[in-house]
Amino acid sequence: MTDVLAHRGPDSSGIWTDPSAGVGLGHRRLAIQDLSSAGAQPMASACGRYVVTYNGEIFNAPDLRRELEAKGERFRGTSDTEAMLACFTRHGVNEALKLFVGQFAFALWDRKEKTLTLVRDRLGLKPLYWFHDGGLTLFGSELKALMRHPDFTRNIDRQAVAAYLRYAYVPSPMSIFARTEKVPPGGLVRIHADGRTEREIWWDLARIAARGLSSPRDVDAQTAADEAEKLLRDAVKKRLLSDVPLGALLSGGIDSSLVVALMQSQSSRPVRTFSIGFAETGYNEAADAAAVARHLGTDHTELILTPDDALAAVPALAEMYDEPFADSSQIPTHLVSVLARKSVTVALSGDGGDEIAAGYHRHAYIGNLWPRLKNIPGPLRHAAAAAIGSVPSRAWNSMSSALPARRRPRLAADKASKFAALIGADSANQAYRELVTHWSIAERLLPGTTRAETIADDDMGMARIENALGRMQYLDMAMYLPDDILCKVDRASMAVALEVRCPLLDHNVVEFFWELPRSLLARSNKGKLLLRQILARHVPEELFERPKMGFGVPIEFWLRGPLREWAEELLDEDRLKREGIFDPAPIRQVWREHLSGRADHQYRLWTILMFQAWHERWMKTF
Repeated sequence: MTDVLAHRGPDSSGIWTDPSAGVGLGHRRLAIQDLSSAGAQPMASACGRYVVTYNGEIFNAPDLRRELEAKGERFRGTSDTEAMLACFTRHGVNEALKLFVGQFAFALWDRKEKTLTLVRDRLGLKPLYWFHDGGLTLFGSELKALMRHPDFTRNIDRQAVAAYLRYAYVPSPMSIFARTEKVPPGGLVRIHADGRTEREIWWDLARIAARGLSSPRDVDAQTAADEAEKLLRDAVKKRLLSDVPLGALLSGGIDSSLVVALMQSQSSRPVRTFSIGFAETGYNEAADAAAVARHLGTDHTELILTPDDALAAVPALAEMYDEPFADSSQIPTHLVSVLARKSVTVALSGDGGDEIAAGYHRHAYIGNLWPRLKNIPGPLRHAAAAAIGSVPSRAWNSMSSALPARRRPRLAADKASKFAALIGADSANQAYRELVTHWSIAERLLPGTTRAETIADDDMGMARIENALGRMQYLDMAMYLPDDILCKVDRASMAVALEVRCPLLDHNVVEFFWELPRSLLARSNKGKLLLRQILARHVPEELFERPKMGFGVPIEFWLRGPLREWAEELLDEDRLKREGIFDPAPIRQVWREHLSGRADHQYRLWTILMFQAWHERWMKTF
């Protein structure tokens, strides 16, 4: 089970067992702090009560260590693992968790109480799966570790597949397999010796969001920017702690540029930055990243990828993502991780900026447009949505190409489709669901299934969050962030043993942003106002004020070209019938429409293709 996770921890491995209790803990180490054997895991506390195996970093470990030493604690080494265990000994698990600033997933065995506690960090930066069946409990950072156990059952949860088709990821706490779950962000699971399980939420995002939105602080933009920059600077500083080479992933967008600017301002030498670009103009941000790097004076490495470079990564995706996952930006995320890993072991990134600061297009659509659109009679909106939907995707792309390059939206047809979904919706909640849904007919593709309920389907619960923009941000932070963005980054980077740190998701930063009036974050269809204001103190606006691009790849064109043969094999009608999971008819129809150019179905097709590739890799080889 630990061997198959060697990519996450190539430096060493360890196993600890207590045969009398029927407990075994395994660990693969990526050495970041205290490279000596004093940092090896699994590690026992000095008192001998606790044994832990964990993935991640406690960034305020030096502060905790000083506090503990002042109270008489003594340490063998300088690892954050040892500081973590000392906190458990002195404060207990739940109280210690409140002290940690970091990203982590861990399993803690309490030898006194005979309990195993599985814990995941507040935002879900690190993954943790667990399987419970009778007297057997298994856990691991990735499903492939669980699958190595001879008593693990690979029974596909069809309801999870239906949810995956909607979102392009399997939402927590579900997993693709029955009796297997993800520990939710900010959650813990306690398994007792008699098999009883208890679930708790130790950091409650819903409560934090609702409290902030109901009673926002009375603060002006200047003061908010000053306080936010101070918190962000501290979050970046904490994440510079490392005994191995460290750098940053730089896309040239607002979020990563701000992180690099705050890194460089606190460094006596040029920060190592890394970016990749594509030959296709509409997908290439490399020049923007290079301009930011020049202004900040970083030591910048850039790689322009050919289609062959990117396509070569596609066959490896099902190995990296051992649960179906279909965000196509997984490809460039992995490739920039490969590039960075040649020089550094740790990299900071700008992930989380869109969620904390209202940066997605859907935030502007729903937060600003919906209040006006909802006053238009439903039949008129539905008719307009139908009219927009009737325009072929190639026509939208052709019209957008006539615009100046700096004002030209990428994926114009996709944006038109999303606008149609927005104006055709009957409520803000429905609009959100439509904007994030890939297959609205997911249950038709999976005979015998019903809609899998997630928090996005809980209209009554969402009604408690009256602010529409805040509600969309909450849903993104609770679902899309951990199960898409952070999953993508974790698997893509850890596949090459690169640790990625996300200072914008420091929980102190996140909680601060929830306390602010939404008007300081987004206004008049423009988001991330506060982050823009802070970044402008470090980088000229002309280097970052441009249409949002994202981190995509030209899947639409690849499926009609170099990936067509690969896709045809996975979407073969006889194969789909033989496997018995999907109804082939709607899939084949969408495939034909995409090939003809009448419509752009890249996202729907990528979802099916990634499931098929996963099924071939993990369900046919055991």
